[in-house]
Amino acid sequence: MNKIRIKYSVGFLVLLIIEVLIALYIHDDFIRPYIGDVLVVMVLYCFVRIFIPNGVKLMPLYIFIFAAGMEILQYFNLVEVLGLENNRFLRIMIGSVFDVKDIICYGVGCAIITAVTVICRKVNERIKENN
Repeated sequence: MNKIRIKYSVGFLVLLIIEVLIALYIHDDFIRPYIGDVLVVMVLYCFVRIFIPNGVKLMPLYIFIFAAGMEILQYFNLVEVLGLENNRFLRIMIGSVFDVKDIICYGVGCAIITAVTVICRKVNERIKENN
């Protein structure tokens, strides 16, 4: 159990560092707006898996719903409603511009999570069968 938590902790930290580096240093038209949004759901997934190491079958779907919900709240100017427009860190974390393409990227990220999870589960089952 602790081995799984460590794996997801490392994954979380590595992906979080990549996200921070993208946010600070990459200002292009592809990596920051698309890859960054695909990775952010993976960061969330790894973070949740630290605390729920056995996982939940529909966890990628729940992560997608959460991320899409946050994006929809951006449409309703959540940052301004909460009075956080002058707090740069929270404005970046919550986001302040709604874009349906972000929701598509979250879906792609969650699809990748699901595919990797299924592949890893099948590999682990084959390993157990061969032992």
